[in-house]
Amino acid sequence: MFVWVYRLLHIIVNKSQAREKRSNFMLLNFMYCKWKSASRASKMINTSGGRSTIDITYQQNLDALFPVPSLPPSPLSPQRLPGTSLESLAALLHVLKDNHNRYHIFYNHTRFHNHVALRALAIYALGGSASLIKDYYEQDAKDQRPALKSPEPITEENFVEHLGDENFYQGYVTFFSKQIDDKGAAGTLEEFIFSKKYNFQDGRDATSQPEMLSRFMDGVLHPMIHTGYGAEFGLKGVLAEGLAMCAMEAAREKGFYPPSFFVPSPTTEVDGTADLLSSLVLNAKPDTAPTVSKTGGVHAFDIIARMLKDDQVKPKVVRDVVEQFANTLAVFGTAVRRYAEMWTVDLTKPGEIERKMEELIWVSSITYGVGGFDAEKAFIPDFFLLFLPSLIAYLSPRSRVSLLRAYFTTVLTWWVARGRLALNFQSFMAASPLEPTVPDTLQPKAPPAIEATRIPNPFLPIIQSVLAHPDDHRAKIQRAFAHFNTLYGLRPPGYFAGTELEGAELLDGSLFVRAAVLTADSLEWVREGPEADTWNMEGVHKQQL
Repeated sequence: MFVWVYRLLHIIVNKSQAREKRSNFMLLNFMYCKWKSASRASKMINTSGGRSTIDITYQQNLDALFPVPSLPPSPLSPQRLPGTSLESLAALLHVLKDNHNRYHIFYNHTRFHNHVALRALAIYALGGSASLIKDYYEQDAKDQRPALKSPEPITEENFVEHLGDENFYQGYVTFFSKQIDDKGAAGTLEEFIFSKKYNFQDGRDATSQPEMLSRFMDGVLHPMIHTGYGAEFGLKGVLAEGLAMCAMEAAREKGFYPPSFFVPSPTTEVDGTADLLSSLVLNAKPDTAPTVSKTGGVHAFDIIARMLKDDQVKPKVVRDVVEQFANTLAVFGTAVRRYAEMWTVDLTKPGEIERKMEELIWVSSITYGVGGFDAEKAFIPDFFLLFLPSLIAYLSPRSRVSLLRAYFTTVLTWWVARGRLALNFQSFMAASPLEPTVPDTLQPKAPPAIEATRIPNPFLPIIQSVLAHPDDHRAKIQRAFAHFNTLYGLRPPGYFAGTELEGAELLDGSLFVRAAVLTADSLEWVREGPEADTWNMEGVHKQQL
């Protein structure tokens, strides 16, 4: 899983960089507001009457929930590509606000997730045009369910009673919007996802516990992904939607993260690295990028290696795709959690959080890229092995560890659910392509020395094509691989030589471009002519059984 998206991004700001970026952001915000005011004024010419105070207040509330997206706050965050404009910004904010007002977070009664906000933000971040943002919204909106008025407001008193009831989604959005205003992003996440209070409460039996962290990891990680997008772009509205989505999900395996997983974590104890800012952009001391993958202890690759040798976590049957995760938890949950607990995270070691984030990025990428690759067959782009978190910088050190552990446990569970994919590093590194096969009828006209390099940068045609791809996951996954390539593309062969995972010493930083190319080639270049192919939704059990 990745994603994303949602990625394991560290959003910590160097103070000098923050001042420079803040001034640029303020200028952009000023220009946009002036442009929007002029646009509104022109539309009001020759019209009678005016808007009511209620309308104005409601619009102000929407503007507060969906301001101009914040700039990437650190080199470890995905950087925005050139191409954004006042028009694309206006289109983005219209889509975010309209979707927020009109549609439910589930677009059907099977609880498939509304991806409108995530697609629009991914296109915007990749420099896509206003017309792309608007046109895909028109397409996506056709499948959405109308928003439902909550039967009653959600309060701290009835918060637990309505968890999992999709009729109360709008009530939870309103509740979390107010919590974010009052406590900030960090305080809200600490209290409602990582505190013992909102996971296990005295006086409740095992079937009625809130278990919010378990819900946060459910739904193929979509609550975490959606919340992560809100944190990354500084959008309170998207953050509130993600947390409300979390409240809608199920805690499928009761007590999977037991009470011992949590300790009291009052929001007043959030440390300086999770300082609360009204813009949701962090302003903390910068962290350096990791320089080594291990400093002793148990590496995430070690866990993968041990599980590959253990037939106790080898699935024997193909499970129904809708209930695959829940069924896997029921059968293999105890064993998966036991393995996840072997993974060491030692905060006494400098740079440990960054190191462990990198480990999880590589784990998610190899289970998707290497696991789906077969030199003699087509690449299997497994939909369920995609997304990574982006919330680390908002959390206290203890909650950062909790998030990493919970995420790793979820990745391992999905890996088993999808057939515990074998990892043939030798075949992958020898046979997977480094350049995409771009459909192109044009003959290159360049000097002979240049003709041999038909695609100077493999990511450029991939990004150009993915912006126009109808699948709403494609832009997110390719944005993530491009970012991982920026962070870790220079990792040399032998970087993982000290782990227990056989063949991992062959891996190098080209993993991410290889995975991006395989994804692009397998799901087709729709912009360039071919028909779109789809993600694999059935898993790879037949390969492994």
